[in-house]
Parts: sequence; structure tokens; C-alpha cells
Amino acid sequence: MATPQAPIGSGFDAASTAAEVIRGRNLTGKIAVVTGGYSGIGVETVRALRSAGATVIVPARDTARAATALSGLADRDGVTIEPLDLMDPASIDAFAERFLSSGRPLHILVNSAGIMANPLTRDARGYESQLATNHLGHFQLVARLRPALRRANGARVVSVSSWGHRFSPFVFDDPNFERHDYDPWKAYGQSKTANVLFAVALDERAKAEGVRAFSLHPGTIVATGLGKNLSQEQLRAAGAVDEHGKPILDPTRNLKTVEQGAATSVWCATSPQLDGMGGVYCENSDIAPPVSKEVEADPGNVTTRKVGSRALGVFPYAVDRETSDRLWTVSERLLGL
Repeated sequence: MATPQAPIGSGFDAASTAAEVIRGRNLTGKIAVVTGGYSGIGVETVRALRSAGATVIVPARDTARAATALSGLADRDGVTIEPLDLMDPASIDAFAERFLSSGRPLHILVNSAGIMANPLTRDARGYESQLATNHLGHFQLVARLRPALRRANGARVVSVSSWGHRFSPFVFDDPNFERHDYDPWKAYGQSKTANVLFAVALDERAKAEGVRAFSLHPGTIVATGLGKNLSQEQLRAAGAVDEHGKPILDPTRNLKTVEQGAATSVWCATSPQLDGMGGVYCENSDIAPPVSKEVEADPGNVTTRKVGSRALGVFPYAVDRETSDRLWTVSERLLGL
């Protein structure tokens, strides 16, 4: 039976930090891979996992930038940087082959890398870049690393999605904007919906192998650099920065620090409160509720966005089992798996 999409009363909230949710955990002997682990909440995710004793591998398209971002972490035993480009299938296969050839298990895979609302760009296959990076690249990575996940005898795959999944369901008849005008926010929303659906489908297929999957919304964190394609006017209109361009921090409105933003990723990856569960979308270090009817009718209205314990919630189309199965099949076809 699927885990119900309902809060469990974790004891954490929007203000909780990654250090707080991992306190008391001992991950010595565990191996983790964190994509995007050299930017934004990814760095804090790496820091938290390493603080609990995990060995952490950070795949990076720009290894020099990663070394700079992780200076002080990557210089120590236990955090290593490996080349990987999520837009390049050969690069994904090469990374996976290097890992599999070591014979090591993989206990935690956090798919944290992502791009947001960028101008139309396509990879070498012609696939739209947000779909290729945020979903397809991670789908291929998980597929290739699945033997190592099985070997762990208890692994978790965590996909960093977003409340931005509200911008679009998955558009099966034109996922790469070949017949419709490109809209960067719809493309972003589609890719984030895909992250949620992927967790639903993966959990159903892999739980018998001891692999459980989760997706999450980290909150709005201006300091991640994810919004580099947004103007200051857009950030102010969204209520993310003040008139001086300074980030507004208010976890009660999901406006978080990097440390708070990484908390749900780390909670999903490590919390014993989730033992025996999977396939759910989480927020504020708890399972998120479905969105209310008011939010579903008007997702952009900030006065109707607060449901449950200060959670924004998940749209039904993003956790629909039949849709997740359909996306799995489409993803395999697009990737030739």
C-alpha cells in the first residue's frame, strides 16, 4: 500500500535546519551521492551528511567551481568530487560505471542539481534543457546506479522538486516544446512535476529491493543562485527580496536560509521517521498534505497558500500513480533505456 500523503507530526517545521534534523544520526560507513552538491542547498546537504560520518561524492559539471565551493570540505577525507554533466548521457554513464566498478553500495542519492526558468535551450538530442537536467538526467543516473542502490540493502533516493510544480503538469503530447511556444515557467513546472512523479514510480518499482524514494519542496531560498535568470523586479514581486535587493527571511512564509532549505532533503535522506515509507512529497521536514481546494483553484494567491502546518502542499496530478507509470515509460523511451 502506498504511503498516505499526509503529515506525520515529525516535530520539525519550516525553521528547522539541516544540522537539527540530522542531529544524533550516525552515518559512518554510509555512502552518499549529492548532485548539485557544490551550490546552494546542495553544499549544506553535503555538509550535514558528512557531519554525521557519511562518505559523500559530489558529481559536478564544473569540477573547479565545485572544488572552490567545497573548500574546507573536499579537502578532507570523506568528500570527493567527480565529473558529471546531467545534459550529457555519456557523462552520466561514465560516472555510474566508475562508481559501479568500485563494488561499493550506495545508501543515499540526493538529486539536488537543477536549473530554473532559463531561456529555451536544448541538449544534443533536442530535449528542452530544464526537462533534460532536472528530470531526464537524474532518471538516467538512478537507472544506472540501481545495482549499487540494491547493494545497500536499504537505500533512499531523494529528488529535490519545488512548489513550482504548480506551474504545469507533465505535458505528454509535447514535453520538449516542439509544437507549443516555450514558456520558461511552464517548462520548469513540468520538470518539477516530473521529479515528484518519478519518486512515486521509483518507490513502487524499487521498494522490494530495499530502495525508497522521496521528493520535496525545500522552500524559497534566494541565496542558492537558482534564480539567476530572474530580475530584481521579479524577485521583489515574488516577495523574495526587499526594496534594497536583500533576501527576505521568514520561514513561516517558506522564505528560508540555505541551512533551513537543506533540512527537508537531509530529513528525507536520513530520518528513521520515514522507515517503511516512500513515494511521498515532503515539505518542512514532514510529509506534505495535498493542496486545499482553495489553493488548487488559485495557486498564485498567497492568502490561500497556507494549509496544514505552514505547508504549501502537493497537487494531485504530481502524485498520481497512473501518471507516474506513464512518465516512467516515456522517460525510458526518451533515454533509450
